[in-house]
Amino acid sequence: MKLMEKSRQIGMSLAAAYRLVRIHGARERRPDSWVCSRDELQARLFVADCRTFANALELALGERGGAILDGDGRESAPSVKFANGSAINSISSNPNAQAGKRGGRVLDEFALHGDPQLLYSIALPGITWGGQLEIISTHRGSHNFFNKLVQEARHGKNAKRFSLHRVTLQDALEQGFLQKLKAKLPPDDARAEMDEAQYFDFIRHSCHDEATFRQEYMCTPMDDGDSLLGYDLIETCEMDEDEWCSTGPAGSGSSKNRCGHGPCHLGVDIGRTNDLSVFWLLELVGDVLVSRRIECLRAKSFTEQEKLFDSMMGTGRAVRACIDSSGLGRQFAERAEERYGKIRIEAVNFTARMKESLAYGLRAAFERRNLRIAPSDVLREDLHSIGRDSTHCGNVRLTADRSRNGHGDRFWALALAVRSSEQFGSRNFSNRSPAVQIIGRERMKFFL
Repeated sequence: MKLMEKSRQIGMSLAAAYRLVRIHGARERRPDSWVCSRDELQARLFVADCRTFANALELALGERGGAILDGDGRESAPSVKFANGSAINSISSNPNAQAGKRGGRVLDEFALHGDPQLLYSIALPGITWGGQLEIISTHRGSHNFFNKLVQEARHGKNAKRFSLHRVTLQDALEQGFLQKLKAKLPPDDARAEMDEAQYFDFIRHSCHDEATFRQEYMCTPMDDGDSLLGYDLIETCEMDEDEWCSTGPAGSGSSKNRCGHGPCHLGVDIGRTNDLSVFWLLELVGDVLVSRRIECLRAKSFTEQEKLFDSMMGTGRAVRACIDSSGLGRQFAERAEERYGKIRIEAVNFTARMKESLAYGLRAAFERRNLRIAPSDVLREDLHSIGRDSTHCGNVRLTADRSRNGHGDRFWALALAVRSSEQFGSRNFSNRSPAVQIIGRERMKFFL
């Protein structure tokens, strides 16, 4: 039972692959190993690294009349077979794929799985008749099941008897990581001239805030106890980009012609210099709100912002829009009402009560899982950035840290778009209206 918390991109998966090959290359047969990562592609890449090491050892042993591989080691199948009869196999990220398979488990990037606790529960019985359970991951929030296992092993009674390991970026640098990296860099790469301290600062300043750096590189999970949207909740509504246009109501088949046929709703959070202006377009497909377009503008004139807004409203793509009318957004919302009318435009004043209503309305949409967003680190961090802070009077105040990627601007734009859809439904807008009828004429493109 092994448990490792690690920094991003320090070669740990490569090292784990080599160690696995050394185990399976022994003369006596070992239990098979099953490798699972966040998705099947990552698991296959892990097994490809195993195959590279196995081929190298096979070449060395061949000169002495020995062999460790069963075959030539160049098979394209998602497994590496050894002369002793054992194998290293990749496996789907679906936790149920673990059932019925005996042998060792490598659960790579464990915290990034959709349901780490279920994955652990189904994988654990697989080592009953031999093999090791290895869990390797970067952290993803303090409430993630991975962090629970780490805390139990480090500060609890460690009843599961894990062997606990930890490798931060600093640890890796002290053990020669930078020299290994420089050997792979082109000569003109700026990192080729850095020492360990400079590289550490380079990575630190590349992250959009200190909390992200400490989680991704220093094995310190973000405290998401006070965040309105935890990482686990956000990730339940993420969907790969190639699925956008095949999303439809249950039982509607797999046709990809539904993209752009439902009523669309626009949320607009206005900024200018310090904050982003974000335009978030959702399409209602059945009872699911699917992200179709997100535009983030920085330091753009109001004329440019209105031009983009008109491109979404004027052609009928959006049947309704909710606009932040606080501060800079007041004039923007008034002008939008003049052009499109108060039925299609709702000016939303960001009072404390209204922000609370928007924020918890968005959280409810995530909890119902009838919202779909892109699997983007930038979106994920922005949505996660809205926290709850108690005032001296005992009231709850919503807060957001300002970073180079915004000030929770995407969060509020999405919340406004969700509100538009809810108001649209409550007012019994007719799906026969001209605005709705022309939505499907032009296929919408999703991009960040």
